[in-house]
Amino acid sequence: MQDSVLTQVLLPAILAVIMFGMGLSLTRADFSRLWQTPKPIFVGLVGQILLLPILAWGIAVLFNLPAELAIGLMILAACPGGTTSNVISQLARANLALSVSLTAVTTLICVFTTPWIIQFAIQQFAADQVQSFSLLNTSLGLMLLTLLPVILGIAFRARWEQRALAIEGIFRKISLLFMVALIIAIVIQEIDMLLASFDQIFWATLVLNFAAIATGVWLAKLTGLALPEKVTLGIEVGIQNASMAILIAITFLSNPAYATSAGVYGVTMYIGAVFLAVWAKKQYQRR
Repeated sequence: MQDSVLTQVLLPAILAVIMFGMGLSLTRADFSRLWQTPKPIFVGLVGQILLLPILAWGIAVLFNLPAELAIGLMILAACPGGTTSNVISQLARANLALSVSLTAVTTLICVFTTPWIIQFAIQQFAADQVQSFSLLNTSLGLMLLTLLPVILGIAFRARWEQRALAIEGIFRKISLLFMVALIIAIVIQEIDMLLASFDQIFWATLVLNFAAIATGVWLAKLTGLALPEKVTLGIEVGIQNASMAILIAITFLSNPAYATSAGVYGVTMYIGAVFLAVWAKKQYQRR
């Protein structure tokens, strides 16, 4: 998985296709909710953009992770939630409209915040190592691979809504298959590091997932939001776009070792999601 057609062309193209699929699920109403009901979206942004990277940094320090795993964990925390969070929100009877809106808004904002968080992570955990990283190139790359395809997807749906709805499910399946394939590839590529650090990285990602979900639920409770919003924020803060984190590590930073944390989190995040769904079901039954 060194520099090749795979890392420089195929992976970015697949991510762009996935982000186009995300755009197909969005409408102008998803963005207008930012002004109509700003409170839950603002609270979600605080959890996703601000608190999640802080949690990731704290857990990386607490578990004394090797530099590659610590930076990988920070890259993951710097990424927005993916379409997976929307699917889980629907299954957990959360506020799907809020979930979709948060996914859309965080995707736009993370184009600008993610490079800064990555730079901070490299300075914190690998300051003594030679790193090739450009804020400008990363920001431009994220704009090209995420922001532009999302905008094109939104425009496509606005022009051909029925056709967009018909093919949206295909893009969701592509997203899932892509992430599974990447996780398998990372396991093969980084098997020695994974075996040597499995205890650390498994528990670190699991703790991060549960802490992120709890943070989202706690923020919603603290600000007086209803149960569906609590579940939604728990999902949005806890479920990350692991595919994007993996691509950033492999393609933008040319370091597959950074992708290990995202690959493991891509599995462990479903554990926390199941516990949240069970908790939510019990809460709904008590109402």
